[in-house]
Parts: sequence; C-alpha cells; structure tokens
Amino acid sequence: MDTNSVLDIGLQGLWVAAKLSAPVLITALVVGFAVSLVQSITQIQEVTLSFVPKAIAVGIALLVCGHWMISEMVSFTNEMFARIPQLLGGG
Repeated sequence: MDTNSVLDIGLQGLWVAAKLSAPVLITALVVGFAVSLVQSITQIQEVTLSFVPKAIAVGIALLVCGHWMISEMVSFTNEMFARIPQLLGGG
C-alpha cells in the first residue's frame, strides 16, 4: 500500500462524506436563512423559532434522501472491501 492509494482512499472518503452531508446541510442552510429573514422582518428574536423548523426540515430531508444516502454508503463500503486484495499486494 503506497501513499497514492492512501490519498486516493482519503479523497474518495471525503467526497462521499461531502455528498452525503450536502442534502442535510443545504436544507438547514435554506430553512435557517428563511427563518432568519422572517425574524428580521417581524423583529421576533426567539431561539426556538429558528431551531424547530430547521430540525423538522432536516428530518424531512433525511426521510427523502435516506435511501440514496444508504445506497451511496453501501456502494462505497463495497468498493473499499473489493480493493483490499489489491491494496495488500495480492492482485
């Protein structure tokens, strides 16, 4: 196992992590922005008003994207397990 293999695995791991976290983070960003915009317009500064909608939206995003996220993670894991013989020098 050489440094290129380690860097390739690390890069693939970071890429998968970014793809899997994107739906949740983008949802939280959009909902948080919308709630803060409403708070600034109405001048209501309540902490729970910003937390509860984000939590609900993130839960919905996980329900919608959950199957895709699991299949991406299983695919990545299977690919890593398939590369073990090559990384150990067996073929």
